[in-house]
Amino acid sequence: MLSDKKDVCCSTHLIDGDGVFNVAGVENFIKEVKLAECGLSYAVVSIMGPQSSGKSTLLNHLFSTNFREMDAYKGRSQTTKGIWMARCVGIEPCTLVMDLEGTDGRERGEDDTTFEKQSALFALAVSDIVLINMWCHDIGREQAANKPLLKTVFQVMMRLFSPRKTTMLFVIRDKTRTPLENLEPVLREDIQKIWDSVPKPQAHEETPLSEFFNVEVVALSSYEEKEEQFKEQVASLRQRFFHSIAPGGLAGDRRGVVPASGFSFSAQHMWEVIKENRDLDLPAHKVMVATVRCEEIAHEKYESFIANEEWCQLKEAVQSHPVGGFGKKLSLILNTCLTEYDAEATFFDEGVRSTKRKQLEEKLLQLVQPAYQSMLGRIRSDTLERFKEAFDKELKGGIGFAMAARECSGSFMSQFDEECADAVIDQAKWDSSRVRDKLKRDIDAHIAEARTAKLAEVNTLYETKLHDALAGPVEGLLDGACDDTWPAMRKLLQRETDTALTGFSAALSGFEMDEQTKDSMVLRLKDYARGVVEAKAKEEAGSVLIHMKDRFTMLFSYDSDSMPRIWTGKENIRAITKTARSASLKLLSVMAAIRLEDERDSIDNMLTVALGDGGASTKKGTESLDPLASSTWNEVSASKTLITPIQCKSLWKQFNTETEYIVTQAIAAQEASKRNNNWLPPPWAILALLILGFNEFMTLLRNPLYLGVIFVAFLLVKALWVQLDVSGEFRNGALPGFLSLATKFIPTVTNLLRRLAEAGQRKANDNLTPASKWKDNGDDKMM
Repeated sequence: MLSDKKDVCCSTHLIDGDGVFNVAGVENFIKEVKLAECGLSYAVVSIMGPQSSGKSTLLNHLFSTNFREMDAYKGRSQTTKGIWMARCVGIEPCTLVMDLEGTDGRERGEDDTTFEKQSALFALAVSDIVLINMWCHDIGREQAANKPLLKTVFQVMMRLFSPRKTTMLFVIRDKTRTPLENLEPVLREDIQKIWDSVPKPQAHEETPLSEFFNVEVVALSSYEEKEEQFKEQVASLRQRFFHSIAPGGLAGDRRGVVPASGFSFSAQHMWEVIKENRDLDLPAHKVMVATVRCEEIAHEKYESFIANEEWCQLKEAVQSHPVGGFGKKLSLILNTCLTEYDAEATFFDEGVRSTKRKQLEEKLLQLVQPAYQSMLGRIRSDTLERFKEAFDKELKGGIGFAMAARECSGSFMSQFDEECADAVIDQAKWDSSRVRDKLKRDIDAHIAEARTAKLAEVNTLYETKLHDALAGPVEGLLDGACDDTWPAMRKLLQRETDTALTGFSAALSGFEMDEQTKDSMVLRLKDYARGVVEAKAKEEAGSVLIHMKDRFTMLFSYDSDSMPRIWTGKENIRAITKTARSASLKLLSVMAAIRLEDERDSIDNMLTVALGDGGASTKKGTESLDPLASSTWNEVSASKTLITPIQCKSLWKQFNTETEYIVTQAIAAQEASKRNNNWLPPPWAILALLILGFNEFMTLLRNPLYLGVIFVAFLLVKALWVQLDVSGEFRNGALPGFLSLATKFIPTVTNLLRRLAEAGQRKANDNLTPASKWKDNGDDKMM
């Protein structure tokens, strides 16, 4: 199990001997050493050299690694297979070291140099520092073991497009007595010869070695013979690896460095390209690694944002109600997500990083846009509801409609703008004008609807007032129709219309409408008032016959004191009938047409001439000259005609027919009254009665008893007369009177006798009471 402590070495088999990249092992290794947290602050060191040249031993002492070392007692053999990688212990910044399989090994054979070249190219592409492990006695020798290695390094270097400058540190092992100052020039000369002999592309034919490599040379004593000196020299060399990536440090050009979080993928892809024997384009590889890693980071941050609890709560809350500080909260969440992306992707290619960041930002904004739109929708609906409540309250408070609409509209649009500004997401440049325009349309629609309703309410109010003020009085004026009826109605209409229009105009002033619209509404109210009068006139004209009969009955059957007439025989029925019919005819003429304009017409004269007493239409042989034989009145338009001339004639005829019975009954009652009131005999009869009955009269005077009998008989007859109401019974005629008296005579006589008997009985009882009392008192005294 690998350790994550800095003072413990961690290692893994990066590429096995068959060239298989250990993906899982590298991933675990990177997690253990927490390489992803290093960004660009890490270095990669690799070592090349002949097989069994002590590479692993050097690395273990130099970096405190635990690479497997060759057992000298078992002889020389291949110890390291493929490429191993470990973290250097105690060196900052984080330094990774790769131990490459030794070259020129007998296990792979003389002709199998493919893996050597591939591993060399891989080391050059990945490493900042390449250690070349070589024996001191090979310096200056033509057939030295390190020459094939250097040729391999230089040849594969040509396959890198725009390679970065790498530090090539030659480590001379088992240094002899020859000073390093003498060995280094010889080594550099050999290196230059090898460089010159390697075929190069045309573009680099004249390029010096220094453009590709920083060549450094160090010498170490023999580990087996001078171990302590070897360890001291290694410790001194170790110090050079501290802060190796700092300016002036041991590491070379850092232009092509892949951020630590992408190291695993970068190394894997490089090895795949090398294995496929393709040229390795390091700049393109850097972009590719940046693209993949930035996409991975962006995806991780996107998924992290989706799972963010605060975002989930915000998204859910905005579905039901507006959320205060929505924009700031969401902007902070988005900014946190993008900041985390920037922190992890900061060391990758700037162009790729920026592109992927923009894509991440666009995806995040697409994700939150529905919530933003919901927020705007909630703000709009909430503002609209609050506007409606405030607007209705303002109207009930008595403020003018236009002022209330203007103030409330402006106030709530400002509130909407403030709430929208509070909902703005800093990362987005979304425009809320469409939602604002919709709110403005909704507010304007509500104002228009309320305006229409309010105007209708005001209009209805004053129409009702006009109807109440006109309908009753017009009905009363028409009921008492006379010559002044229509002038009075005109004055009534003018007065009530002016009163209503004054209030109506004042009510309309609060709406601040244009004069044309206001004049139109005022004109409609005037027309309504006129329509009320005309409608009432038409209604009354429809029942004109009833009104005529009622007026006739009132004038004919009742006197000037509105008391019922008693036809005693003194009344002039003809004159009364004429007066009543004239009044009814006047009512007909008044209701024949609408006269709301002060214009003269001849309807009254025509009806008087045609239908009045002595009218031409009543004379035989003049029907052809009848002025009422028409459907229109002269000087009166059809729209103002209520009753046509021919209808007047028909109504008058029906009126006369229906009132004739009343007149006949009055005449009959008058004749009966005359007969009932004239019960005394004629004067000559009275004179004859006196002359012929003189003797009988004298007899009565001589014998008063007869006179008392006659007097009693008179009283009885008088009582019967009153009880039977003889005069009243004969008012309706003699025969009806006699029949009525015959049915009432016996009951009346019986009732009269019963009452006399009861009166006599009460008198007798009153007389007996004093005697009884006296007798009772006498008995008491005797006792």
